Amino acid sequence: MTQKKILHLTLLRKWFDLIASGKKIKEFREIKPYWDKRFLKKEFDEIHFKNGYSKNAPFMRVEWKGLTKENGKYAILLGKILEIKNI
Repeated sequence: MTQKKILHLTLLRKWFDLIASGKKIKEFREIKPYWDKRFLKKEFDEIHFKNGYSKNAPFMRVEWKGLTKENGKYAILLGKILEIKNI
């Protein structure tokens, strides 16, 4: 069985809640060397979002649908919400 490729991202509560509600279907990141290194020439299966760094921080698994560039930023295309916990 192939191991899933996971992108781990931390979000502020406002953005976490909007994604969890289905209202936000793209997550944006600045085009900078840090994100270039993490995104370019890579594909992911899922995105794991956390709101904070604690062990019990709100957590969400979301399907990865791809990456594009919009308005000078990376746009991470979000798919189905697979799991939400610690809300």
